[in-house]
Amino acid sequence: MASRQLVIFNVGDEEFGVDISYVNSIERPLKIFKIPNVPEYIEGLINLRGKVYSVISLRKRFNLPVKEFDDLTKIIMVSANSSIVGFIVDAVSEIIKVDDADIEDTSSVLNGNRKRFVNGVAKVNERVIMLVDLNAVIFEPEENAYSPMRLQSATASN
Repeated sequence: MASRQLVIFNVGDEEFGVDISYVNSIERPLKIFKIPNVPEYIEGLINLRGKVYSVISLRKRFNLPVKEFDDLTKIIMVSANSSIVGFIVDAVSEIIKVDDADIEDTSSVLNGNRKRFVNGVAKVNERVIMLVDLNAVIFEPEENAYSPMRLQSATASN
């Protein structure tokens, strides 16, 4: 039976997961350089080991109240479409293996804004873990010029 490993993290009271194959690293919060005139959920840029990356607050992206960083706050560096972006999360809890049979499509279980950023739900014992759709979180619709990927490309060429 096919399975996948997920990095499990918390944003607010919810548990989310992302396939470990998309995760480059998990970092402690770094100094974030603010960028003017970008959507509020884009926290800014970080310098990680000599490279500059865009950082997204998942709390803001999911329309949750802002929370100060604490000892559990992490930045998950993920790869999507040949670029790397950081997700600020409240905590990273574990890495688990989930059978594909225990993952359901979201159409039957979620609605509204949550469904927009989630592309599956993993059932693990009594837990429900929402699987983050990286493209939906990272990319803005075409009419918006402030995608983190566009920002990263612009800063890399300077």
